[in-house]
Amino acid sequence: MTTINAEGLHYRELNDLIHEAIDGGETEFTVDHVVGQRYIGAGLREGVRLLLNGVPGNDLAAFMNGSEIVVNGNAQDGVGNTMNAGRIAVHGDAGDLLGHSMRGGRIFVEGLTGYRCGVHCKAFADQLPIIVVGRTAGDYLGEYIGGGIAVILNCEDVEESPVGRYAGTGMHGGALFVRGQVADHQLGAEVAITETDDDDWALLSSLIAEHCAEFDMDPGKFRRSEFIKLYPFSTRPYSKLYSY
Repeated sequence: MTTINAEGLHYRELNDLIHEAIDGGETEFTVDHVVGQRYIGAGLREGVRLLLNGVPGNDLAAFMNGSEIVVNGNAQDGVGNTMNAGRIAVHGDAGDLLGHSMRGGRIFVEGLTGYRCGVHCKAFADQLPIIVVGRTAGDYLGEYIGGGIAVILNCEDVEESPVGRYAGTGMHGGALFVRGQVADHQLGAEVAITETDDDDWALLSSLIAEHCAEFDMDPGKFRRSEFIKLYPFSTRPYSKLYSY
């Protein structure tokens, strides 16, 4: 395993060190003293594992294609931007645009995330992007989502809704699962609410187990009856804007 001290390094210097080592055959890294360096893990191929100690900057794992990244700390905006495959675990909070345009892989966040979590996520063939957030999410959860799954676990049992306003605005595919209540006025115009069915709960149970194993939590805390499902009632919510 290669250990890199990122203290004082420009983000280009740090990323060059990582990619040079990968070109030399290295597959496992510990990167210490990460402080805001952008694009870490961008475009990484399958088989690489990064352990980041600190707070990585914007667009962590952008376009990543099968690697694994574990963050011991918070992460800034755009984690998993247009990610194709792989796994990210953030032992802290994540900023805005978590999983922006994500096309595959899994992201687990121990704490909360900001605005526009899961915006423009989409699924294709056997690729299914999945985001699991331990605490809460801000406004525009799942905005324009066309495929994939986002789960808000509300681990701290907040009494108010664990998501913000405009959840699912422009949604035309995928599903949002929320442990807690979401009022009608918080929803995008294209979204309906239902209970989870057997298939939903089978998937949720698996994701909850993986989340809890990563963050040392008890999966027995969660009950099917506590979750609601947000889904689009139309696959073409803006069809009236077009001539065909």
